[in-house]
Amino acid sequence: MDNNENQTLYNDADITRAARCLKAMSHPLRLKILCVLGNNAISVQDIVEQVGTSQSNISQHLAILREKDILGYRKEANRVYYFIDDERMLQLIRMMRDVFCSQH
Repeated sequence: MDNNENQTLYNDADITRAARCLKAMSHPLRLKILCVLGNNAISVQDIVEQVGTSQSNISQHLAILREKDILGYRKEANRVYYFIDDERMLQLIRMMRDVFCSQH
């Protein structure tokens, strides 16, 4: 394949974004958060309960995932709900949940 064919097969911006997202997701606690979220919008308090660590620790990891455009959020009264807001990320998380997060 020559360079012109390579450029049509993939987009460098997409590759860069994928690498950035995979790096952010590679931390065990962040992966666990993403597995807990799946297709749902979940409050920080519920994430803390399901993941099992301190709220300050969860908040730090949520901030990293938001910074990398993996998570979106919305505020309702005094609660913040996080969700995965990119369909490609949802597909990746679904596959990762099937492989790594399923209960055996």
